[in-house]
Amino acid sequence: MTNHMFQLTLYGRAGCHLCVDVEKRIHRVAEDIPLSLQIVDIESDMALVEKYMLTIPVVAIDGDEVFVSIRSVMSEAELRAELYRRIGEQSP
Repeated sequence: MTNHMFQLTLYGRAGCHLCVDVEKRIHRVAEDIPLSLQIVDIESDMALVEKYMLTIPVVAIDGDEVFVSIRSVMSEAELRAELYRRIGEQSP
């Protein structure tokens, strides 16, 4: 395992049950993989509302938008696989 601390950003808004589900998944992954989570309420900025309203929840890893909820919402397994890929390890 790496010492790298991933910086995750979750873009969502109040009342979004999918956003809450994704946040819970991120917290479960954080039990095994070092990461910090910033939650951004898109309604705090009209530009964010315009950019993300139809695609939240959106998860960025180290500044890269990786999971955009257009067809499906990020699963815990998908997040783990992406983080392990980034540190060059096989997921357990």
